[in-house]
Amino acid sequence: MFKHSFLALLFAAAAFMSHAEETDSASDANTAYIVDNLYTFMHSGASKNYRIIGSVDAGTKLTQLSTEENDFIKVVDDKGREGWVEAKFVSKTAGIHQQYRTLSEEMASVQEQLRQAQIELPQLQEQRQTLTDQNTALSEQIAKLKSTLEVERTEKQQAGAKEKRQLLTYGGAIAFIGLFLGIILTIVLSRRKRYDGWA
Repeated sequence: MFKHSFLALLFAAAAFMSHAEETDSASDANTAYIVDNLYTFMHSGASKNYRIIGSVDAGTKLTQLSTEENDFIKVVDDKGREGWVEAKFVSKTAGIHQQYRTLSEEMASVQEQLRQAQIELPQLQEQRQTLTDQNTALSEQIAKLKSTLEVERTEKQQAGAKEKRQLLTYGGAIAFIGLFLGIILTIVLSRRKRYDGWA
C-alpha cells in the first residue's frame, strides 16, 4: 500500500515537473536547450570560422542572448560560458536529458521528504500516544473533581437543612419555655394577689 502511494506520488511529481517545464519554456523566451543525442561546439562568433570555446552537451539548458544570425545564436550555457552555437541544434523544448535530470532531482527531493516522514512518523505516533495518555489522565482528574464537588454540594445542602432544623428546634424550645414561664408567672402572680387580698 505504501509502495503504491509512493509510486503514485512519483508519477504525479513527474507529470507536474513536465508540465512546469513546458510552461516555463513557453513563458521564458530566453530559455533554450541543446537538442538530444549530440553535442555541439560553441564558437566565439557567429560562424564556424570563429575560434571554438568548447563543447556543449546534449540537453544542456541555455540562456538565449540574441536572435538567429548567420545560422548561429548567441547563448550562455550552464557553465556560464558565452558564445555562439548553430541554430539548428537549439530547441525551445527541453530534451529527454534535461527532463531526466529535472525528474531525477525531483525524485531525490521526494525520496528525502519520504525519508524525513519515515523518521518523523514514530515520533509523531509517540507524541500522539503521550497526548492521548495526558488527555485520559486529565479526563479522570476532571471526573474526580466533579464527583468531589457534587459530594461537597450535597454535604452543604444537608448541613444547611440540619442547621435549619436545629434553629426551628431551638426556636420552638425557647417559645415553649417562654410560654411555660409565662403560665407559671401568671399563676404565681394570681395567687399572690389572692393572698394579698386576704390579708
